[in-house]
Amino acid sequence: MASLGVAALQLAAGSTGNLELVEREVRAVAKRFPWLDLVVIGELAIHGASVDLAEPAGGETEQRLAALAVETGLWLVPGSLYERRGDAIFNTTPVFNPSGEVVARYDKMFPFLPYEAGVEPGRDYVVFDIPGAGRVGIAICYDMWFPEMIRTLAGMGAEVILLPTMTNTIDRDVELSIARANAAINQCYFVDVNLAGDLGVGRSAVYGPGGDVICETGAGREIIALDLDLDQVSRMRHRGWQGLGQVLKSFRDSDVRFPLHETVGARRQVMQAMGPLEMPEKERKEPTEDAADEGADRKPRLTIID
Repeated sequence: MASLGVAALQLAAGSTGNLELVEREVRAVAKRFPWLDLVVIGELAIHGASVDLAEPAGGETEQRLAALAVETGLWLVPGSLYERRGDAIFNTTPVFNPSGEVVARYDKMFPFLPYEAGVEPGRDYVVFDIPGAGRVGIAICYDMWFPEMIRTLAGMGAEVILLPTMTNTIDRDVELSIARANAAINQCYFVDVNLAGDLGVGRSAVYGPGGDVICETGAGREIIALDLDLDQVSRMRHRGWQGLGQVLKSFRDSDVRFPLHETVGARRQVMQAMGPLEMPEKERKEPTEDAADEGADRKPRLTIID
């Protein structure tokens, strides 16, 4: 049976300076659950959301994470780090194997613009194989709002998709519905791990290849340790969930064209009327001439109560 032991750590992190916390938590979960293969934590968990703390690839933080992977014997997906390359900064997830080697490096394709300003988008999809288990895909937070991206990872054979997340806003409910839908329509495990504490509202979740709810957490520190049955992914993709929709095969066999996706220029032309991607401003409504006159004629009223 093909299985993957995964721990998703929803850490109660401070706004920055969380490397020692990550090291303690990974060591603790490795000791408590010796059957684990892989540990994943939330987006930007270690240094927080400041691009001023960006490091080059292979910097001090990565060196300590590599040593942690060797020490624990785990595959390590340490959320993400802001990584500096020349004059550019990327939101990057390095993937460490148990030998401490970086076997993959994923750059977030959809920085959370206009808020995540100054971060370059990635260009390459990333999947990696864990020997004896299966194939894992990586996306980061806002990436999952773009179904074309998650479908591509599934098309590349990903049986489990890991989504390090840092969400501290009111749209977490919507994100969970999107995460669950992504699991169902791509017939894969979907592991969406958020942060708690100063950086996130928690509520991490794991969904199965039928869109089934495996785990949904609360708002504080929580550890999700699961033994994922990857044979179930193959079965779902072959037979459908409960013998129902065989979604990926239907997509494969269809001759439907998607003109919007055929070129970058096509979608830009169709969606141009939406205007530029920029920070929303406070809306100010200019009073009409009639409204201004009406306001001028209005006199205060005095109500006397005996």
